[in-house]
Amino acid sequence: MAAKRKALVLGGVSGLLGQSAADIFQDAGWEVVRIGRRDIDFSAKDASYRLEGLVDSEEPELILNAVAYTKVDAAEEDADLAGVLNRALPATLGRIVKTRPCALVHYSTDFVFNGKKKSPYDVDDKPGPLNVYGKSKLAGEEALRACDLEKCLIIRTAWLFGPGRGNFVLTILNLAKKNKKINVIFDQTGSPTYTLDLAAHTLKLVEAEEYGVFHLVNSGQASWCDLADESIRLSQIECLVNPVRSQEYPQKALRPAYTVLDCARLFRVTGIKPRPWPQALRDYIYTYLAPEMHLGNEG
Repeated sequence: MAAKRKALVLGGVSGLLGQSAADIFQDAGWEVVRIGRRDIDFSAKDASYRLEGLVDSEEPELILNAVAYTKVDAAEEDADLAGVLNRALPATLGRIVKTRPCALVHYSTDFVFNGKKKSPYDVDDKPGPLNVYGKSKLAGEEALRACDLEKCLIIRTAWLFGPGRGNFVLTILNLAKKNKKINVIFDQTGSPTYTLDLAAHTLKLVEAEEYGVFHLVNSGQASWCDLADESIRLSQIECLVNPVRSQEYPQKALRPAYTVLDCARLFRVTGIKPRPWPQALRDYIYTYLAPEMHLGNEG
């Protein structure tokens, strides 16, 4: 019997995306090694040394990096840590992979763009991040490109929701169950993305041995207000969503107004067209949230 293909998933223990990626690859027959903070403190000075030792001991065919500093507002005052996780870690992984026979998948973000475009962003559009988080993620991309790796897949994604950890949808539904009305921003538009769909399409790219930069999100677009409203509607909770402007909501970091991502390259090389985000949202809510939150049974 042929040996299983092995993937090392950084963030696979408790990360929102990492858990989904580990599950999808494992279900597809891969041997998955899930690495979390208890295994390696990715912000520690010895992280590079420990990562290198881990890769040499496990000898994976693939390293999937789902570790990132994602607190957009906090990054404005914690730029050093954001830089360590979003720039230095990818650079370290690039250096390690450069001299070893394995591929690397790294996730980036729609926030590498400035939001001034009026149509979906293609992979070749010029980045121009507005905040520390976006700048640190772009720096991570640039560090990997500088390594000139033969097998490196950089995936830009956005607005993640899915099982295993807190996310915008779960937060909104918890608020909606406790309030008759909630305020949600309506003047920021992006691409809501289901982590299980993202992970499944990542697997397809890996198995097709496609490398370079890809955008990978669920199809369609939405404002935060749209996503909140649809989440509450599907959950049958009685709560009014009150649209508010970004200026009315306290945020330290400047957000781009429009960061919808175009997945045309994904379709060209794989034939995959991600399903609309409302369909994915319905699956997430009905499969993972409805039973434990008793949604639709408000008495």
